[in-house]
Amino acid sequence: MKSLKTSLGKTIATIAAILLLQVNPAWAAEPAAPQPAPSSAGTALPPEAPGPAVSRAAAAPISLAQAMQQAQQQPAIQATPFHIGMPHSHNPFSPYMPVTVPPPNLHNSPLLRTLIRSGKLYLSLHDAIALAIENNLDIAYFRYNFPIAQADYARTKAGGVANGVNTGIMQSSTQGGFSSSGGGGGESSGSAGAGAGGIVTSTLGAGVYVPSFDPYLNFNGYVNHTVQEEGNVFTYGVPIFDQNNIEAVANYSQSFPLGTNLSVSYVGQRFANNSPYQAINPTLYSNFQLVLSQPLLAGFGFATNKRWIVIAKQDLTVTNLAFRAQVIATVTQVENIYWDLVNAYENVQVRERSLAFAQETLQDDQKKLNLNAIPALQVMKDETDVASSEGDLTIARANLRLNELLMKNALTRSDSPAIDEMPVIPLDRTGPPDPNASKSIDTLIAEAEKNRPDVAEEQIAMEKARASLRSIRSELLPSLNLYGVYGGAGIAGPKNPTCNLSPATECNSDLPTGFGDMFVNTFNYSSPDYQVGMNLSINLRNRVHKADQLRAALEYRQQQINYEEQKKTIRFDVRNALFALQQAQARVQAAQQASDLAQRTFEITTQEQRLGAVSSYDTLVAQHQLAIAQSAFLAAQTAYEKAQVNLDRATGETLEQTGVSIEDAKAGVVGYAP
Repeated sequence: MKSLKTSLGKTIATIAAILLLQVNPAWAAEPAAPQPAPSSAGTALPPEAPGPAVSRAAAAPISLAQAMQQAQQQPAIQATPFHIGMPHSHNPFSPYMPVTVPPPNLHNSPLLRTLIRSGKLYLSLHDAIALAIENNLDIAYFRYNFPIAQADYARTKAGGVANGVNTGIMQSSTQGGFSSSGGGGGESSGSAGAGAGGIVTSTLGAGVYVPSFDPYLNFNGYVNHTVQEEGNVFTYGVPIFDQNNIEAVANYSQSFPLGTNLSVSYVGQRFANNSPYQAINPTLYSNFQLVLSQPLLAGFGFATNKRWIVIAKQDLTVTNLAFRAQVIATVTQVENIYWDLVNAYENVQVRERSLAFAQETLQDDQKKLNLNAIPALQVMKDETDVASSEGDLTIARANLRLNELLMKNALTRSDSPAIDEMPVIPLDRTGPPDPNASKSIDTLIAEAEKNRPDVAEEQIAMEKARASLRSIRSELLPSLNLYGVYGGAGIAGPKNPTCNLSPATECNSDLPTGFGDMFVNTFNYSSPDYQVGMNLSINLRNRVHKADQLRAALEYRQQQINYEEQKKTIRFDVRNALFALQQAQARVQAAQQASDLAQRTFEITTQEQRLGAVSSYDTLVAQHQLAIAQSAFLAAQTAYEKAQVNLDRATGETLEQTGVSIEDAKAGVVGYAP
């Protein structure tokens, strides 16, 4: 009889609960649990977070974090901008003195200190990008390519060979993270080189040898004293021949971009000896010669002799484009890491709420067990759920710790124990809609071809190959040089007092006796010497140059294919990024609906438990399913944010969407602190 009453009471309670829920579904759906479901507008912020901030420029209501940023916006503590240039000095000894480069700044920028409050690092997405611009080591490393390119350009202006600039994109400090969707385009790596010793070279820059355009001044001189015993006195007229010789030689030479070469030389000599057979003693002699040569076939023209200058100037442009690509890659990775951090941070909160509910349920059921209201098996199930929730929370906290380390690694120059252990609080939970998502695919492709630096880089590479082809054509021609020589000479010296030539009239001399007169006679056309001629050299088979020219033509065609392939890759990249964004948006909507349903199921189950229709274990299962749905929604939301980041990268608009100034990135100092 007692069991019948108990069974009848449970049945009546169940029927009443069902009727009550059907009569008043609005009341049943009203949130009663302490943990609300996440929504597309972002989850509730924890007490320690000042508030969310909007990262992208969009027409959205101003948030609390934005209001804080605008209220606190002031000129940042000025850091030293990065600047290393080619030195310019009027000091005549400056060309022969080494240039010193200051050591790199490995201290974190002052901006980092302004974001630390109460031992925690508060980061909006804007803050993270600003810190990356100032502190990221990949960007800091790349900045040195600008003075390297300038130095290479200065080298080629003097006729030197261009050494080139390494413009490869680095991502050493932004690697890692969880399931980073998006990111850069794919990279391919070829097999080992097929050249001699595995080295494969290019015909880029090949052609006729380019002489130095810097003027050269050479001096050579000596003083010589010789005493020689003579076996035949009639040779010099004395048994011991004693002579003193002094000679000085100066030469100036310079080449010009047209291929012209100018050489001017001067020789001055003084001969003195004790021979009586000399009419003048000492003898002064000087000689002047100017040689001008001009190639007419191979080696003629600016295209051949200025090819290294053109290449180095193009490398300056490529360096700027590659730096933009480096900043885009770094900012993209920082954004991806940031949204991974947000995911991990909010997932910890979900797991903490799940554990708190499991612990509360366990405590309630333990009290009921003490009153013999429930079986002991129910408490054991509660303890199992608590243990499972603790394990989930431990994993979530480990993921959060890793993402905090990845974020701090990307935003700092040097490690600090205080910063390494510092929690990171993300302020932005969701970003506004990307304006690119509403554009047509044709518009996005057109913007990508206009904005992405890799397109311009491939175009410059094609121009380099075309210029190299023109310079190599000059090398095929025979060598025909036209030259002209003009010179003059002068001689002087006093009469030899010991002269004993016969007849005595041979000891007479009308030559000037001083050095000044001799020098004037050298240049006054009194004894000119001039010559005009040509040199012709023909390689009868010319196989090396012919092969180089063919290879240069083939490499130019390869560059044309690379250029078209790059544009094709960009079109595919944009389409893929837009499709991924649309898919991610659909997953967010599906995950949102699943989370809302799980939230409603949990609330109904909670109400049924209060009415005694279900056990606490059923409520634990509903809460566990809610936590899973919330985590899935967070993962979908993170994938959606990263898909927007990837679309910005694919269209080349990352810097515009994030408000990054390329000039700030070059200087390494952001204009304003948050």
